[in-house]
Amino acid sequence: MTSKNLNLRPTQISDLDILFQFQLDEEAGYLAAFMPPNHTDKSAYINKFTKLLKDPTVNNQTIILDNTIIVGSIAKFVMYGDNEITYWIDKTYWRQGIATAALKAFLKVEQSRPIYGRVAFDNFASQKVLEKCGFEKIGKDIGFANARQTEIEEFIYKLID
Repeated sequence: MTSKNLNLRPTQISDLDILFQFQLDEEAGYLAAFMPPNHTDKSAYINKFTKLLKDPTVNNQTIILDNTIIVGSIAKFVMYGDNEITYWIDKTYWRQGIATAALKAFLKVEQSRPIYGRVAFDNFASQKVLEKCGFEKIGKDIGFANARQTEIEEFIYKLID
C-alpha cells in the first residue's frame, strides 16, 4: 500500500451509510473499545455525525482508496479542551499501511497542536500507527469501554510538532 493510492476528503452525509457499516464489525469494535453505547443504532449514528459534520471544531475526513473506495474515516475533535484524533479503517483493509498513511496525510491538513490520541492498552496496531506518525506515549487512563462492557486501561499519546 502506498500513500499515492490514498486520498482524504471532507466527509459527506452520503458517506455515513458506509462508515456506519464499518463499526458493526465486532472484532474492530472490540479493539476500538471506546464506542457509543448504541453503536448498532443507525439512526443515532447518522444523527450524531450529521451534527458533527456541521461543527467547526471537528475536522471529519473520509479515507478514499484508488479515488473510489471508502476505506475509513479520520477526524480531529475537541474533548475536555484538548484536540483529539480518531480513525477507523474497514477491517478488510487492515495491515496495509492505510491507517498510517491516512494519519500522516491528515496531520498535514489538520494543524491543531498539541493533538492527542487515545488507544486501548491491547490495540497494538493502533499504538504502532500513532508511534510511526510521531506521537509519544505520555500517560494512561482508565475508562469504560462500551464495546467490552467493562473498564479498561487506555494509553494516551501526544503529538507536539
